[in-house]
Amino acid sequence: MVSQNPFFVGGRVPLESFIGRTSEVKIAFDQISKCGHAAFYGSTGIGKSSLLQYLASPQAWEMRGLKPSKAFIVYLNCSGIYPFKPSFFWREVLSLLKEQAEDNGSLQTAIEQLLQEETVEKGDLRRVLRQIGQQNQFLLLLLDDYDVALYPNDQYTEAEMLTFLSEFRDLAVHSQEGRYLSTIVMSFRRLNELGPKLPPGGSPWYNHYLFLPLRPFSNNEINSLFDLPITPTLRKGVLEITGGHPALLQIAGYLLYDTLAAQQTPDLEAFTRDFQSRSEQFFHNAWKWSTEVEQLLLMLIALCRLEGRLNRKEQYALVDIDLILSQRSRELIDLEERGMVKHTVQQEKKVYSFASSMMEWWVIREIENSDNVELQNREKVFLKLMSREQAQRVKKVIQQVWQSREAAKSLIEWIVGTLKATS
Repeated sequence: MVSQNPFFVGGRVPLESFIGRTSEVKIAFDQISKCGHAAFYGSTGIGKSSLLQYLASPQAWEMRGLKPSKAFIVYLNCSGIYPFKPSFFWREVLSLLKEQAEDNGSLQTAIEQLLQEETVEKGDLRRVLRQIGQQNQFLLLLLDDYDVALYPNDQYTEAEMLTFLSEFRDLAVHSQEGRYLSTIVMSFRRLNELGPKLPPGGSPWYNHYLFLPLRPFSNNEINSLFDLPITPTLRKGVLEITGGHPALLQIAGYLLYDTLAAQQTPDLEAFTRDFQSRSEQFFHNAWKWSTEVEQLLLMLIALCRLEGRLNRKEQYALVDIDLILSQRSRELIDLEERGMVKHTVQQEKKVYSFASSMMEWWVIREIENSDNVELQNREKVFLKLMSREQAQRVKKVIQQVWQSREAAKSLIEWIVGTLKATS
């Protein structure tokens, strides 16, 4: 084993440690080579920033027979523009482009003149694109945390947002200068689920993007990343806890590598205890950033899996849950793409479970820690998904869970019990 821990917790994975995402990288470079536009979306820690960094690297271009010198590559994290305003965005793009054009005096001069203006607009970037095209080059915009541009603020109204997004689309698609522009954007959710509502008959501002989800790692990607000498039981435990999510795998790998480097033998209980402490914020955010409907779907899935095992004496029944879930396929697809749930097909029906057993434990704990006031507040969401009679049954089941406190047992007991049940 090398002396330096090869796993990275928090932030982007360095270029030399980037693995997997073969299909996503191929599609992204295909769009770039055509001056096309792609929008990736996925949960926090899924690898969006790391992928953008990889797409910006000259090595990645050369490996695919492309010439990085053909492009001015600008990476911009939109969360760094505060408060977000279109004029601030265009100014930041031009400022970063000026840095990339350090060997191009005429382009730098043109940009400098534009930056001296009080306000920078879309038309200014359009003029710069024209000059870039005359040099037989193009601009590649890599936009991280693009969600920021899709929420209004005190200085950015919804009407201004729609104008900005429509202008961006016009620049990319309808203008002659769009031939010299490619954009790859990253967001938490699909762009069409964010942003302003379209006016009746309005042309979608987002339909020039190729939408692609960033999902948890495949088995091959997990094996490439997680090459550690641990027991099959512990490896199974890691997969149960992480669900293949890149950020969680990095946390798990970091902890296990340190244990092995200290010439200690890792065990499931100690690992689970440390992992819980390191990953608590991740699961808190996964729950917090889910919509009310998504939270309720997660609760229903958890309750279904808990059904009949609150304890050996008490049982409950949730009827028609399969029907309720089947009517919310859009939200369930989103939850699957974010790596929170997965499904199998049993007797021609989709049966949902949690991708991470720790996420399941977290949701049960959220149910147990709720109270009658919170339950009452959720009733409006219940009635969006089910009849009043069904909602009353679910509320009674939740109250029964409060009495039993099944998940109040430690996470270690929960994980070990899950492993035994699936062995």
